[in-house]
Amino acid sequence: MKKLLLSGVKPTGTVHIGNYFGAMRQFADLQNEYNSFIFIADYHALTSVSDGALLHKLSLDVAMDYLAIGLDPRKATLFLQSDVPEVTELTWIFNTITTVPYLSRAHAFKDAEAKNKEVNVGLFDYPILMAADILAYGADVVPVGLDQKQHVEIARDTAQKFNRIFGETFNMPEPMTLEEVKTVPGTDGRKMSKSYGNTIALFAEDDEIKKAVMSIPTDSKGVSEPKDPDTCNVFALHKLVSAHDLPELRDRYLNGNIGYKESKDILLKNMIAFIAPLRERRKEIARNPEEVLKILKEGGVIAREIARKKMDEVRKKVGLGLI
Repeated sequence: MKKLLLSGVKPTGTVHIGNYFGAMRQFADLQNEYNSFIFIADYHALTSVSDGALLHKLSLDVAMDYLAIGLDPRKATLFLQSDVPEVTELTWIFNTITTVPYLSRAHAFKDAEAKNKEVNVGLFDYPILMAADILAYGADVVPVGLDQKQHVEIARDTAQKFNRIFGETFNMPEPMTLEEVKTVPGTDGRKMSKSYGNTIALFAEDDEIKKAVMSIPTDSKGVSEPKDPDTCNVFALHKLVSAHDLPELRDRYLNGNIGYKESKDILLKNMIAFIAPLRERRKEIARNPEEVLKILKEGGVIAREIARKKMDEVRKKVGLGLI
């Protein structure tokens, strides 16, 4: 039997190429190899989205994004996280065996605390909800970016602790990251993130792509001066969309035979060539939202049945329910 692959995207804004190269591309690439369960993490989104109508829109948008990048509902199970309430029940059970000091070491919480943000309980407990997402379906592999790898480690720790206390119940999931795109760089060289304002939208129009590419900061070296491709923000994005041009571009950088303006022009051309077909496919899918909702509903039924069976086992082992 195929191993089970599980992952998801939080519907909190426009999907960007960092989401695609960091994780989403793997969903489509691996759907033939694995029994894939791909969800829209709308429970997770509640930690930052407090507008019901907006969350509905963003969730449907992500579903359309999934289909536009090539996910096939005949091969992968696509569903809404909230269509499987068993994961929140499992989260509570995991909470009762998880300590506050342990969760205090989670990267997202530490980052928010360092920035003096007021952290809601949902954000603090985010890793445990993610552990429930992973373990409820018996996931074997979880495609994640490097910054999310800790969440899979927390899921493994939680599974081991539950198994130790209540008996063998959960298997050990493994994180899966693409070595060459562990962390996708943004237009400013930092990790691509909506919070940094350094993203390029995955389905952007040509003028939006041009604005983003031309705004990439560079140093002041002239055309004939040698440049270090490994520290150049423009070249970092070439690695994503300029595979055929990469060896020649590297040589030209090192030999002082290219200016940043020309490098940006080449990047713009290649970025548009990459995004345009995805964008047109996305527009086609958006013309039939009812079909997208049908796909999600059918996927939710499949996912919930698996989670229900696991929760029957969990409830029995922890002592819940007398009938």
